[in-house]
Amino acid sequence: MTHTLFLLGQTTPAGDQKISVQAETTETVSYELAQAIPISQANQNTAQAGAVLGGSALVLGLIGIGALIIVLKTCLRICNPNQILIISGRKYKNKRGQTVGYRVVFGGRTLVVPIIEQVQSMDMTTMPIPVEVTNAYAKGGTPLNIQAIANVKISSNRSVVGNAIERFLGRNRSEIRRVVRETLEGNLRGVVALLTPEQVNEDRMNFAERIAADVAKDLSKLGLHLDTLKIQSVTDDMDYLSSIGRRQIANIIRDAEIAESEAVGEADRIEADCQKQAEVAKTQALTVVQQQQNELRKIKAELEERAKSEEERTIAAAKEARARAEQQLQTVRAELERLRLQADEVLPAQAAKQAQELHAKGQAAALEENAKAAALVNNMLAEVWAETGTDATQVFLIQQIDMVLKEAAKIPDRIHLKNVNVIDNGDGKSIANLVNVYPDVVRQFLKQVDDTLGIDVTGTLNQSLDFQRQLEPAVTTHTTTVEPNMEGNR
Repeated sequence: MTHTLFLLGQTTPAGDQKISVQAETTETVSYELAQAIPISQANQNTAQAGAVLGGSALVLGLIGIGALIIVLKTCLRICNPNQILIISGRKYKNKRGQTVGYRVVFGGRTLVVPIIEQVQSMDMTTMPIPVEVTNAYAKGGTPLNIQAIANVKISSNRSVVGNAIERFLGRNRSEIRRVVRETLEGNLRGVVALLTPEQVNEDRMNFAERIAADVAKDLSKLGLHLDTLKIQSVTDDMDYLSSIGRRQIANIIRDAEIAESEAVGEADRIEADCQKQAEVAKTQALTVVQQQQNELRKIKAELEERAKSEEERTIAAAKEARARAEQQLQTVRAELERLRLQADEVLPAQAAKQAQELHAKGQAAALEENAKAAALVNNMLAEVWAETGTDATQVFLIQQIDMVLKEAAKIPDRIHLKNVNVIDNGDGKSIANLVNVYPDVVRQFLKQVDDTLGIDVTGTLNQSLDFQRQLEPAVTTHTTTVEPNMEGNR
């Protein structure tokens, strides 16, 4: 047998606390609390009184909360942002001081008195309403077919929302659409009658604005607000707008052709102007180039003339220097020839003459005098050679100097100068150095002969001149000395 035991705490209407033990058997046994738990009678009474008070407070609290929830649910009303609540049943004063039988709540929450006040709502969302008008006669009597779309809603303006409440509260939104559509059609026909078909078709924004301005007043009386109004199409059954379009297209084509021809002409004119300007610019450029070339040729001619002048002056200076060098060489050559003649002919002739004179005088004198004369001659010759010293060697060199000078004179002829470019700093030294080229060449040759062979040609020439100057007085002195002796002997 299976038993299930439950301990249940119950509060009886008399307030007695009992513990019931139930077993799923063939019978249920209940035991009173006094029999199950042995406690004192005083404690039992106190516990029973506390349990009664706690249970009563809990029940009252639950009842109060339930009643509050019911009251709030009945009296508190929440209004969504896209709707309005209309509370009626009592008299109210609006902001203008008027007494009305309702009040309006725009979003939020409010409390209502049940039974006394009644709550109704109106949807403020937008209602798209298509509008189609046929045979709306425009200015001039042309029937037009117009299709438009309007977005309308219940106005949120507190001053006009009462109109919508009075007219549409409790009515279906389709009825509101019908009223708005009929109102829009009437206003649309009235505006079309004031405009030409061209104005209606071409300036649809202005057309829609005029309709909206007219219909806004009527909708305001109904407590409605027009958000937008757009013209979708404007047509006619007589093809009036099409003919206008064809005429405008023809005009546009004509204007385009005229503009094209004018553009082509303008392009040709601009091209001609550009070509003309290009030719002028080319001519100017060629003129500038020609001027620059002329200036270049002028500068080149001046430079060539200056270079040629400098070259001619340099060549002339070189020729002059060469002529001076040749003249100096001729002078040196003549002096050498004179010295050679003196060495080869004059000096030997003078010596022979003196020897002959002395010999003749000696033959005429006595043997003693001949001996004295011979001794005197020998002394004189010894004195002459003694006075010349190493000049005897120089006499030999003088005899060979002619060949050396001829070779020295040939050196400038071996120098061939075609063009000589002289860069002068303005002090004239460059041209002077060029003029001294030929003498320097001869001088360098004579110096190389001295360095190589030991023959000082220049020194020999100077010594020969000195020797000649010394020799002439010496011969004269000896001649005058001998002659008195010879006369005395006679």
